[in-house]
Amino acid sequence: MPNKQSKKDPRDLGLYMPGEWEEHTYCWMAWPARVDLWPNIEATKKAYADVANTIAQFEPVNLLVSPSMLDDARAYLSKNVEIIEMSIDDSWTRDSGPNFLINDSGLLAGSTWEFNAWGDKFRPYDQDALMGSQILDLMGVDEYTSKMIAEGGGITVDGEGTVITTESCFPNKNRNPQMTKREIESELCRTLGASKVIWIPGDPDETGTDGHIDGIAAFIEPGRVLVEVNPDSSDPHYPVGQNNMKALKNIKDAKGRRLELDFINEASYHREVRDDECGSYINSYLANEAVVVPGYNSQSFPHHQPERDFEAVETYQKIYPDREVVQVQINDIAVGGGGIHCITQQQPNRK
Repeated sequence: MPNKQSKKDPRDLGLYMPGEWEEHTYCWMAWPARVDLWPNIEATKKAYADVANTIAQFEPVNLLVSPSMLDDARAYLSKNVEIIEMSIDDSWTRDSGPNFLINDSGLLAGSTWEFNAWGDKFRPYDQDALMGSQILDLMGVDEYTSKMIAEGGGITVDGEGTVITTESCFPNKNRNPQMTKREIESELCRTLGASKVIWIPGDPDETGTDGHIDGIAAFIEPGRVLVEVNPDSSDPHYPVGQNNMKALKNIKDAKGRRLELDFINEASYHREVRDDECGSYINSYLANEAVVVPGYNSQSFPHHQPERDFEAVETYQKIYPDREVVQVQINDIAVGGGGIHCITQQQPNRK
């Protein structure tokens, strides 16, 4: 029987969260359940299915579906996607799912944080707050719990001791007003099996997640970080990329390496849509032998330049020359505030 370890340190067993580029056993996703969130729920279902069906070409996908929506999901999903019945409130497994941990002896475990729907922005969220624990129960592995309020989209790890996160998110008064940054650092390191936290400003004007890292920067291998920037200095969002880039320059990771920075342009300029609508190419998913990259080539971004979709694919092809790069159009997911990374959570292979 799996155990819940509320105070123990997974690092005592050598457990850590590996980088997302490591091989996966499964990708976990969830079917869109908060139907009033979406302007066109049928289009959103198709976009979710497009992402799930694409990832399933490269690795097994487990997709959580509310009991009342099972037939609906089956109509959209390929037979390669495993449907798992579970009561859920929403569909962002990156944030409400667990952080899977492994060690060098082949042990698999997971850690979970408290989930409050990005600062109590949506209700209900009680079922999503249980999602991480339920997934770990399904896998039959031990769970290391935390009282800290946090989401998986708020961190990126290198699998070698380093975590990057944003000052705009976890210390926010809607998450952990009682915790100091040092206390948050300590809990991130304990629950992710890490030893160093690097803070960058984030995006305090982004109202959906309060500036999750997965729309700003991501480790692409140990010692190397992909940073999203806006090349248009007249764009109101331009300073966000510049401030986060400057915060990462000349910073050393847990191994003492100075971080190498790569750059990718964000998708939309001078937005005239919701300020929490996703327009990030960082928000991609590393599947086994593939990268699944979002596309935003539609009228939902009035100032979007279509060549940005092509440039994003080219950037990932240069970064990961041995992986297949597949682009999926996700405007009908982006309007809900997230992208491909937000709706996925990888389960690493045991070593």
